[in-house]
Amino acid sequence: MAKAFVCRCEDVTLHELVEAIDRGHDDIESLKRYTGFGTGWCQGKGCVAVCARVLAERGHEANLPFTPRPPLHPARFAELAGLAEIADDDDARGEPPR
Repeated sequence: MAKAFVCRCEDVTLHELVEAIDRGHDDIESLKRYTGFGTGWCQGKGCVAVCARVLAERGHEANLPFTPRPPLHPARFAELAGLAEIADDDDARGEPPR
């Protein structure tokens, strides 16, 4: 039998998700914390709807998404994109932003 992945980023299978629900993780937030779905590179864009559907099919409330968490400290978009050094070099040379 092939594995059915509900979260490809974190390799969470349908079996693992159902098992977590059976263990009492009956809301999106606790499912995310227990299984790790929604914490990969897509940040849940590819798996939250699937996990919510499975949760609802098993008779639980699935209308609230998990809690997004902003960065601890504000960050410039250039830093997040890895362009901070280039921007700092441009600033030091007095060049306009690229």
